[in-house]
Amino acid sequence: MVEITYFSDVLCIWAYASQARIDAVKDTFGDAVRIEHRFCSVFADTTGKIATAWKDKGGYAGFNAHLREVAGKFPHLDVHPEIWLKTRPLTSASAHLFMKAVQQWDRNAAGKEAPSAPGMFDQVMWALRCAFFRDNRDIARWDVQCEVAEAHGVDIGAIEEAIHSGSAFARLAADYQDADKMRIEGSPSFVLNEGRQKLYGNIGFRLLEANIQELLRAPRSDEASWC
Repeated sequence: MVEITYFSDVLCIWAYASQARIDAVKDTFGDAVRIEHRFCSVFADTTGKIATAWKDKGGYAGFNAHLREVAGKFPHLDVHPEIWLKTRPLTSASAHLFMKAVQQWDRNAAGKEAPSAPGMFDQVMWALRCAFFRDNRDIARWDVQCEVAEAHGVDIGAIEEAIHSGSAFARLAADYQDADKMRIEGSPSFVLNEGRQKLYGNIGFRLLEANIQELLRAPRSDEASWC
């Protein structure tokens, strides 16, 4: 089995686009590949990020135009025309925290601690991305997160407990710390072969497929992959 650690930020449009590649990996390789979803911090402070990175490029209006241009290159993406203009989530961290609690609940429900098969986490993660990019909702807000998750049958009481106990915070902190240790450059990033191979950004499915197929060839531990 090939294990992939997938780092992303929920407010990153490239991660929104990358979901099609995640789905293609699952369809192509099935149980031969296991994907562990983790988070990196790209939009921790969106106000500061836009003010700094887009100061001379039109601010929120310029960022809006950029995202709509990106979306135009992906026929499968649906992006709201007013994204970031009226609805401006202050941070991705609150959604990441919520999703770490969902991930914990999903694994506990499955009776596993290892990364589980596609389950509630995958559904809610995609629903949150769609709520922001497609529906222009503020997914940094607790009430929006709960509404989206409840629609998929998530036990909000269990989510609150995971957050109030500190366990969701600990898991999110571990994600951010490991992203730093692995020198994750941004969102999305695929990490394979025990950290030896990192694929970052808008990569095509064929490149990801080639890396997976090479690892499925099961080289010896002392044999370097050609990918």
